[in-house]
Amino acid sequence: MVGNQNYGERMSSIFSSESVSEGHPDKLCDVISDSILDACLTLDPNARVAVETMVKGTEKKSFIFISGEITTSSDIEVDYEKIARIAAINVGYNDHEVGMDASSSDLCEVTVKITKQSPDISQGVDLGKGLHEGHGAGDQGLMFGFACDETDPYSSLQEVLMPLPIALSQRLTLAMTKGIKSGLLKWGRPDSKSQVSIEYGSDGKPIRADTIVVAIQHLDMLDSFENEHEEHNFIESEITKKIVYKVIPQQLIDENTRILVNGTGRFVKGGPYADAGLTGRKIIVDTYGGTGRHGGGAFSGKDSSKVDRSAAYAARWAAKHVVRSAIAKRCEIQLAYAIGVSEPVSVNVNTFGTGTITDSELKSKITKIFDFRPHAIIENLGLRRPIYLSTASGGHFGREPRENGSFSWEKINQELIDSLIL
Repeated sequence: MVGNQNYGERMSSIFSSESVSEGHPDKLCDVISDSILDACLTLDPNARVAVETMVKGTEKKSFIFISGEITTSSDIEVDYEKIARIAAINVGYNDHEVGMDASSSDLCEVTVKITKQSPDISQGVDLGKGLHEGHGAGDQGLMFGFACDETDPYSSLQEVLMPLPIALSQRLTLAMTKGIKSGLLKWGRPDSKSQVSIEYGSDGKPIRADTIVVAIQHLDMLDSFENEHEEHNFIESEITKKIVYKVIPQQLIDENTRILVNGTGRFVKGGPYADAGLTGRKIIVDTYGGTGRHGGGAFSGKDSSKVDRSAAYAARWAAKHVVRSAIAKRCEIQLAYAIGVSEPVSVNVNTFGTGTITDSELKSKITKIFDFRPHAIIENLGLRRPIYLSTASGGHFGREPRENGSFSWEKINQELIDSLIL
């Protein structure tokens, strides 16, 4: 069911967002890339890292290919292959029948092609030796940050400030991964996906969940069931009761909500065997599920000198404070940078007509309160720490800030709110 519908005299629209778990081949690559990033930052907080990973499985063996640029001041050599194998094993890929056996050098081949960062990029970022003083941006580009209050009515999502479809989709995949690892879903395997379609009223507020889609890789259980239909019914029942009903707020589910599980019937062959994976291919999953715009830059495998990552975090941080201060119900902030230049070349603020002040006035406040120079972002958000593995799956936004500094850009600072309100 798509498009606009009439419910009595009320016009409604439906918007959908998807998520994929850490076992999805693309996300597995993000996990490996961010694991390498964290290892480098553990040795050198100022390490420069830009890592890309590709995975693919075949009938006989699987392949992990790691490439990129890494520069550290540490004398300790990083074992990239070992990190990649451990990361894949922790996701659940320790059996060739599942899609990859990263524990076996015979069944999984790892190729590493790493060089150092370009000195031309480095000089503009490190010391501002280019045309401008200060730590410059590592590249040109544009980044977006977004926040909205539509998750506020739901007790489990009150501090999330995210579009509801992506917030729920992310929580479904996180719950499946947790269920597989805890034994709640003993038959489950690492590769899974979700998609949530939310119906909105003419006032823009969520009304109900229209369709919930789940795909989860599973053990071949035909020995335990008479046929594929019975096997499917079992998986559908397990996912509906143990995952969907636990994650989706009860008030969003009604008798017309469709719950679709493993639409093709079976999902035994998955992971890198079923699909090649590549770092940075799930940028909409990583951010706002298509509700907020995206500048095109991926996050995983990049240290914080890359504004693709750090400036996107800063823009989200600022947008979240705007919404939590009640200045606007929706806020999108765009930042744009030039390589080697510390100050953003442009800042744009859009509250979609929901602001209590004009967007121009709000932009003036934001640029005075938030420092969007790369060095300031890194310092204010503590981005030189090895905090990135936890961001590789489940989304980079709408997550709970952690004691180790992960998701610092999600933390609300009352002093900043007070400054915005003044």
